[in-house]
Amino acid sequence: MTTNTLKILFLLQKVRTNKRGNAPLRCRLTYLGARKIFSTGLFINPSNWNSTLQKAIPTDTEHSQVNTQLSLIKQEINQAFLFLQVQKDQFDVDDIYLKYKGEDVKQAKSLIEVFELHNSRMEKLIGKEYSKSTYSKFVEAKQHTQDFLYYTTKKRNIQLEDISLKFIQDFDFYLKTQKNFKQITINKSIQRVSKIIKLALGEGFLVTNPFLLYKPKKVINNVTYLTPEELCSLENYVFSQKRLEQVRDMFVFCCYTGLPYQEMASLEPKNIVKKFDNKLWIDMYRQKTKKQFSLPLLPKALDILDKYKTDKELLPIISNQKFNSYIKEVAEIIGIEKKLTHHVGRKTFATTVLLYNDVPMEIVSELLGHSKMSTTQEHYAKVVQKRVSEQVSNLSDRLKK
Repeated sequence: MTTNTLKILFLLQKVRTNKRGNAPLRCRLTYLGARKIFSTGLFINPSNWNSTLQKAIPTDTEHSQVNTQLSLIKQEINQAFLFLQVQKDQFDVDDIYLKYKGEDVKQAKSLIEVFELHNSRMEKLIGKEYSKSTYSKFVEAKQHTQDFLYYTTKKRNIQLEDISLKFIQDFDFYLKTQKNFKQITINKSIQRVSKIIKLALGEGFLVTNPFLLYKPKKVINNVTYLTPEELCSLENYVFSQKRLEQVRDMFVFCCYTGLPYQEMASLEPKNIVKKFDNKLWIDMYRQKTKKQFSLPLLPKALDILDKYKTDKELLPIISNQKFNSYIKEVAEIIGIEKKLTHHVGRKTFATTVLLYNDVPMEIVSELLGHSKMSTTQEHYAKVVQKRVSEQVSNLSDRLKK
């Protein structure tokens, strides 16, 4: 068994010699490849210091006192080191120094402790910096992490120092095989754990970042959206049930505004404003990014607002869960063989309504309220390529004539 040793060395700092010709003695601790240097508070003439013997010479009364003090310092350091070996599974050179000084040794933090610290702070910022849904995702991420730890180690926690690149790779494998998550969901879960690690680094609980060499697996984004023909059939279908008609109308409203569910559900009269062009716009903050965005109301979106607005609300109130359940029923009735959700309406706005009508990518990004244009490009690059292909194909046909 390998025993980690502590090295104690006294160093004379000759460059700091005072007016009396004496230089300060410093102590250097070396443990596990790391060093800690501190002042002993002792001074000695450089000519009276023997670095090999680690003593002051000659051993007269004055130098004997210095040597006694150095011996006591060394003894107390060794006692602190011995105490930590008995009491602690893991400690570093800073812990040895703190124990020698009689101060509390910094406590090793666990991943779940930092998770709880992060989540408790986030909970207090709901409605100010974060939405409730964002907070719930970090609560879920903590649960997934504990499930993984119990599955692999029969424990529900791990010390920060024990997290390695292998831990992250194994977590990826677990989420895929045991939770049956898709890679995009796995990447999001690991991204949230990475945020917890960054907090640990920022708080000084961790020295090195285990995510430094980690690269998330690439995900091929297949954007689901309604084609112009599907959107048209959806708009014109006559439903016998009012609840399905309402959900269809709200979905179509999203197809012509691109509003996420939270923004659509919280839309108020104050968010509808007349702007410089004398037309009505939606003006509000994106709850996810806290970025203000404005978008002009297209005629079909205005028609739906006119149909439902009352003194109390602009659109019917329905939960996201019920909305997604009913819109699937709508798709089945109409014969749309796509898994419809509220988010598909947002994708339809970006593709069929905007990009397929030659609206530039930067405008699409602005109307969607994305915080970065790269987000828009990442999701819709293939749609743009398809549109370019169609345009070039049409051009080729015209040139043949």
